[in-house]
Amino acid sequence: MAAIKMSSLLSRSFTSISGSALLSKGRVPVAVRAIGNYSTATATEELIKPSVSIDHTKLLIDGKFVDSASGKTFPTFDPRTGDVIAHVAEGDAEDINRAVAAARKAFDEGPWPKMTPYERSKILLRFADLLEQHNDELAKLETWNNGKPYEQAANIEVPMVVRLLRYYAGWADKIHGLTVQPDGPYHLQTLHEPIGVCGQIIPWNFPLLMLAWKLGPALACGNTVVLKTAEQTPLTAIYAVKLLQEAGLPNGVVNVISGYGPTAGGALAKHMDVDKLAFTGSTETGKFVLRDAAQSNLKPVTLELGGKSPFIVFNDADVDQAVELAHFSLFFNQGQCCCAGSRTFVHERVYDEFVEKAKARAIRRTVGDPFKAGIEQGPQIDDEQYNKVLKYIKSGIESGAKLETGGEKFGSKGYFIQPTVFSGVKDDMLIAKEEIFGPVQSILKFRINILTDRRDLDEVIRRANKTNYGLAAGVFTNNIDTANTLTRALRREHRQIKVKVVGRRVVVTRISLVQEIISSNIGDVILGNESIQSKTQ
Repeated sequence: MAAIKMSSLLSRSFTSISGSALLSKGRVPVAVRAIGNYSTATATEELIKPSVSIDHTKLLIDGKFVDSASGKTFPTFDPRTGDVIAHVAEGDAEDINRAVAAARKAFDEGPWPKMTPYERSKILLRFADLLEQHNDELAKLETWNNGKPYEQAANIEVPMVVRLLRYYAGWADKIHGLTVQPDGPYHLQTLHEPIGVCGQIIPWNFPLLMLAWKLGPALACGNTVVLKTAEQTPLTAIYAVKLLQEAGLPNGVVNVISGYGPTAGGALAKHMDVDKLAFTGSTETGKFVLRDAAQSNLKPVTLELGGKSPFIVFNDADVDQAVELAHFSLFFNQGQCCCAGSRTFVHERVYDEFVEKAKARAIRRTVGDPFKAGIEQGPQIDDEQYNKVLKYIKSGIESGAKLETGGEKFGSKGYFIQPTVFSGVKDDMLIAKEEIFGPVQSILKFRINILTDRRDLDEVIRRANKTNYGLAAGVFTNNIDTANTLTRALRREHRQIKVKVVGRRVVVTRISLVQEIISSNIGDVILGNESIQSKTQ
């Protein structure tokens, strides 16, 4: 239930952007009209230099910021230009060993797991307060290192991190076991205990939010942590854990290693003294993480991987609202979102109208320096992702999909890509099958008569379910029967299903947490699955 509440929080926060700061029913706010549609003029204007200093670039091991054992550093970049922001300590296997040893000592000998849950809760609450006080600095670092709009980071994501950590702080003293009535003169009870040393590997698309999703439940339950940042975006994690130390966290409880996946990440996954591993990232990397965990000490692993989520629009829907929500669900965060609605299925009766309005909305999307007010889309994270997205766009054109708008780079520097819309997309095209992770909307047509034959739903259900990915799904209809049918028929791999019933203003959320690839690390169910273990005695 708590997982559903947190999912609703995310939904409400993101929907507030699309409904106010962006567009509603095709209307363009004054702030957006002043910038105009995407054009190279915006990209060639002088970029804003963020007013935040970078004071922390080292590894955090056993409560101290230290250089890597090798003395190596690596550059971290500004995706607006490709220029170096700073050089960060490059951790590798030796640094992972040092961090795990510190975490093990803190768990076995330190005060953290023995501390009263109330005391742990107070430290997490102080951490949340400090994050709130440093909201602007964190948001500036997140935008500078990641490229996401500053307004998104400052007004939505950092406040969400604060609220999430306060949520987990409240769970610390509410974890309890059971007393069971056995057969015979015995006493039987279950205890919930912290697992131990948790290895955590976070992605680059939501660096600060993913740090909170990983640290929150682990710390609330009394675990210690070794966290590896994404090599593209190490800066906010290092800044945040400095505040965590200020909040009173004992030394060694949280250790942060910046470095590359094959070296630092691989060493963490293989480490024999790590008790639990959590990874968020690509499906390909997730397979290596799972393999390494299995071949070492068979540590339990939680994975959140890629997505190719369907967004289904029926012919009874309000097309203007559907266009806006489909646009937001795909283009949010430059399209770099695992649960993006990247397969937009639209009923044939409203298909042409939907395509024209989706094209117009993409053209109105404001692209440019993410530090400027009113900007909806910044650059992709780096040159690798930038080139990958452009390759998928080329594939869509070559496979016969119709390029409605976009399809090219934006501006003369940095990793900006025009908002891109394809129509006439077929299920067997790469842009409909593989995760693009960029601002590319693929619109597919389906046939059904929901007024006369419910069995006709089978086509869109079958096509929506025909994917190797999972995570999410969206249904846009004015028919509650259609909504209920789709909610149940879409496979469990689509763990979050948003159903918008326009006429009755009903939103249905279904979350399934039974697969090994779990959609989130939030809630009481997650506390049980990820951060505590049960002991029967």
